[in-house]
Amino acid sequence: MQDIKDTVKEVILAVLPITIVIIILQFTLLWLPMEIFLQFLVGVVMVSSGLILFLLGVHLGLLPVGEMIGSALPKTKKVWLIILVGFFLGFVVTVAEPDVRVLSSQIDDVSGGEISQMLLIHSVALGVAIFVALAMARIIFDIQMKWLLVSGYGLVFLLAAFTPGSYIPISFDAGGVTTGPMTVPFILALGVGVAAVLRGKSSSSDSFGLVALASIGPILAVLMLGVIYG
Repeated sequence: MQDIKDTVKEVILAVLPITIVIIILQFTLLWLPMEIFLQFLVGVVMVSSGLILFLLGVHLGLLPVGEMIGSALPKTKKVWLIILVGFFLGFVVTVAEPDVRVLSSQIDDVSGGEISQMLLIHSVALGVAIFVALAMARIIFDIQMKWLLVSGYGLVFLLAAFTPGSYIPISFDAGGVTTGPMTVPFILALGVGVAAVLRGKSSSSDSFGLVALASIGPILAVLMLGVIYG
């Protein structure tokens, strides 16, 4: 019950400010047709209800499962299996990420189909999957985060020099949308489980490196699309 109350409060605090701003603008500057304004209010109610249900599902279902999977994998004592499962889960969770689908549909429309929706989704998901697998390897072998970040972003800037300019902003937007409400909680929970088993609870903060690395993958993936199709 407390989880429900906290989630409802979180969603209301997130949605209420933009709702108030739009209402103020409506009756001071915009004066949109009343039909459009009523559609906005109905949309606010539907978005709020959907976010509440979505976040409850994440907290009650995805997070516990992600942490349990992360805790079970190290017990197999198979490094390749941990990395492979991290790759697979990074891919499927990103494909299900709502933010990625919104971005891909908009880019599909703007580009006139040159960059198709499914191609972008799967490219972004592949980039996330590769870097989640690298993050699993980082936790296992205790690799310092700075070396992976320097190498990853160094490769980003190198590819950007050979990529058409229109792909560069898309690539960084793709890196941003992967830090959404579906991908981040699940990947963090997975990393917490793996780190907690391998090096104890005091090292569970290693899981936060997953998000930093996972954000690099989509940038590189879209830049590669630019190199190939550009």
